[in-house]
Amino acid sequence: MEYPVPVWSIVHVLSSYGVGGQERVALDLAIGQQARGHRVSVISLAPEPDGAMAQEFAQAGIATHRVPKRGGLDPTLVPRLALALRRCKADVVHTHNPLPLIYGAPAARLVGAAAIHTKHGINPGSRGQRMLRRAAARLTHAFVAVSSTTEAQARDQRDAPLAKLHSIPNGIRLDRYAPDLEARAAARVELGLGDAWVIGTVGRLDQFKNQAMLVRAAAPLLSSMVRLVIIGEGDARAEVEAAIAALPEPRWVVMTGRRMDVPRLVHAFDVFALSSKSEGLPLVVPEAMAAGLPIVATSVGGLPSVVDPGVTGLLVPVDEAAFGVALASLANDHARAKAMGARGREVALARYSHDRMVDQYLTLYGEALATRAR
Repeated sequence: MEYPVPVWSIVHVLSSYGVGGQERVALDLAIGQQARGHRVSVISLAPEPDGAMAQEFAQAGIATHRVPKRGGLDPTLVPRLALALRRCKADVVHTHNPLPLIYGAPAARLVGAAAIHTKHGINPGSRGQRMLRRAAARLTHAFVAVSSTTEAQARDQRDAPLAKLHSIPNGIRLDRYAPDLEARAAARVELGLGDAWVIGTVGRLDQFKNQAMLVRAAAPLLSSMVRLVIIGEGDARAEVEAAIAALPEPRWVVMTGRRMDVPRLVHAFDVFALSSKSEGLPLVVPEAMAAGLPIVATSVGGLPSVVDPGVTGLLVPVDEAAFGVALASLANDHARAKAMGARGREVALARYSHDRMVDQYLTLYGEALATRAR
């Protein structure tokens, strides 16, 4: 006899609908959960205007809502968020990163929903912020880290009770990144890259992503035959632009700003570079691997668990000279770079299954709901 599979109302709570890794994970997770028959919606805590991800959620058929946070510490946000969750008839409330945790976990408890949190990065914060996060984490049914490194950071920072701590690596809809020669040719024409060997990066322009160091590290290599492409937008744009302006030939660098067609544009690259000072498990790296690109990255956060040094890419310290040497080694050996890219695609497809991530979270939801019922 077959028994009906339970259908849950799942609500993801985000800081905003801005373009970033945590928003992308939430979108991919929501799409997978909806495909399995669950009712899925998402709430942003940011005021209008909505960021670009709101449209992507809506295009995927995910209901979008907004419960804006007011000012600094907002005592009204928990009851207002609880009201929105009640309207969604939430069974599961899944928060992503610190602010949604602080307000979303108590709101979930108020409406009797299972509270799940995902930690996407180190999130150091002030002493007061850490205390608020720890208090909220005690209200969760499960606290998830996106990599073994992020889990270790959660332990070291005492982010959550150990009994609640889990690790679920991010999964990605990797089919969108399959190597595509037509897309590569079109993207290279659009970006004006010609026949150059291209170093590329994608990410929010900020102090942690450290793109200004990437510009300086790549500087000795840049020419008409070696170009750098930076996709992204953010508060550190002026710093990155200053680093580019200081180059002997700034024209060898292309800054695209924010783009929503990254799966198409990455095919223009020959190597993917990530110069971050800190990371959780950045989606852009396995995505780039799925596109058949070798990786040059700093050895921070969850990156050592993603990149196999010498096999799928190169890992270096957060050091401009070391990063430049790694880039030069691949720029001078295209065959080695292509071999690493080919192996990287195999690894990405094996390790970063979207279905695996969705299944693991749904299993965790079920356990949390059973705990709530008891």
